[in-house]
Amino acid sequence: MRLLAIETSTMLGGVAIMQDDSLVAESRMSVNITHSERLMTEIDHVLKQSGLTTNDIDVFAIAIGPGSFTGLRVGLSTVKGLVYATGKRLVSIPTLEAFAWNIPFSGYQVCPLLDARKKEVYAGIFRWNEGGFLRVLEEQSIDVVGLLSKISDVTIFLGEGALLYRETIEKTLSQKAIFAHPQEMVPSPANVAYLCMKKALKGEFDDPVTLKPLYLRKSEAEMNAKTQVAD
Repeated sequence: MRLLAIETSTMLGGVAIMQDDSLVAESRMSVNITHSERLMTEIDHVLKQSGLTTNDIDVFAIAIGPGSFTGLRVGLSTVKGLVYATGKRLVSIPTLEAFAWNIPFSGYQVCPLLDARKKEVYAGIFRWNEGGFLRVLEEQSIDVVGLLSKISDVTIFLGEGALLYRETIEKTLSQKAIFAHPQEMVPSPANVAYLCMKKALKGEFDDPVTLKPLYLRKSEAEMNAKTQVAD
């Protein structure tokens, strides 16, 4: 089985291809210009470097969020377009769950943090158990102080949110806070591919018609619109 995975949750996006249990290719791309300008070009590049076309892919996969509202919309619309064009299947995985796999086999709990703006982070806490991660804290949008009040064990932090609020985390948790290495601080397309391949092999596919990004909260535009209606 061949699977192509897309990760567009943050400003460093990427594409990965797996065949059965082997990683065929992985590419990262900075999206200081938007995902919509880079994503299809990067997909085409990775396919060509692998000697494949979209028709050779059996399953398309996506990190479904939380993360950048624009990035998630672009990623999902792209993968849906590929699914509709080829008639292939679709699998998704929550972004923070895949992100935690940057630190597998950890004896400490893992907390990926993405910047949610408005002084909040998208956060989840995961603990390794019997070959996979269990959720200690469900993914949510939360202020950093509120999140840290829920943590009493030694925790590995990773992600842009960990860098943004590092001083607060260190001041609050002291020796209980460990920060991942730079290469572990960004979501991995290969992790998305690996976890989605496991789901695909179990037949756990998503419906491309009903699948929506996991935003966790309303966009700023939606909140502004609601405010204007209330006024």
